[in-house]
Amino acid sequence: MKTSDFAYELPKELIAQEPIAHRDKSRLLVMDKATGVCEHKIFSDIIEYFKEGDCLVINDTKVIPARLIGEREDTGGKVEVLLLKRKENNTWETLVKPGKKARPGMRLTFGEGILKAEILDIMDEGNRLVKFEYEGIFEEILDKLGQMPLPPYITHKLSDKNRYQTVYAKYEGSAAAPTAGLHFTDELLLDIRKKGVDIASVTLHVGLGTFRPVKAEEIKDHHMHVEEYHVTKEAAEKINSAKARGGRIICVGTTSVRTLESAADENGIVHEGGGDTNIFIYPGYKFRVIDGLVTNFHLPESTLLMLVSAFAGREAVMAAYEEAVDLKYRFFSFGDAMFII
Repeated sequence: MKTSDFAYELPKELIAQEPIAHRDKSRLLVMDKATGVCEHKIFSDIIEYFKEGDCLVINDTKVIPARLIGEREDTGGKVEVLLLKRKENNTWETLVKPGKKARPGMRLTFGEGILKAEILDIMDEGNRLVKFEYEGIFEEILDKLGQMPLPPYITHKLSDKNRYQTVYAKYEGSAAAPTAGLHFTDELLLDIRKKGVDIASVTLHVGLGTFRPVKAEEIKDHHMHVEEYHVTKEAAEKINSAKARGGRIICVGTTSVRTLESAADENGIVHEGGGDTNIFIYPGYKFRVIDGLVTNFHLPESTLLMLVSAFAGREAVMAAYEEAVDLKYRFFSFGDAMFII
């Protein structure tokens, strides 16, 4: 199957540049997985589709304000550092711009010296290993100096950092938000629980690789990025119990899907634990766990669109996307949502 099979035309004006005022008032395209038929709702209407005994799986990762703007100590030249993954203590894998001159030994300073850093090494794919120096608590300094690492297609400045976090964000570690979850409010989650639906929290720290384009002509030749995930004993028990009693497992976002499919055995039993996953899900994949998916509208030719197509069928998904474009749905991170059930 070719990458070009997942291309579609999207007018630039349909790329959402900012979140709507109320999280749960975005539009919702509900797609019947069996027939491909679509309904058009408001996101808060999603509760109508849940049944007692279902289990909703959410990703409780928290985005860190990972974009730091500083300068070189030697020349004063502007530099941007994007934190990707904490390696140990004060050492991080990062993306440094401009990259050509970012060599080992180069020293950087941020916030008039509140935070300093030294480039230690050049890693795979050009990422830099950087060691930070500071006094106090790193997370507090980062909260003061850092900016949210919004996707490249969002050009507007975000006025409220919390709008790029889910209401249930808990464990810091992501360089991008699990955006399907941005539509949920505390009130909506409470109403879902009242309906007899269990909610299980898993964690997958989203990396910037999620925005990396697929350059291979054949999708099977694409090298999938690695992300860290964790599944607690409590979450595994909730998911397995729901499955055993005939309930449906409904994932919020492709990150939750990748977590469960990484943590499940061949019998669809989800196990406690975690680690790194580079699972690449595209049409032909046999799902072990999930029955429903809440997701946003994804970039053309992206691994995310391929995952959704694996779940609901490429032709049906591409037809639904065409319908969404015709009806002027808002696309990507701050856009509208899709519910496949």
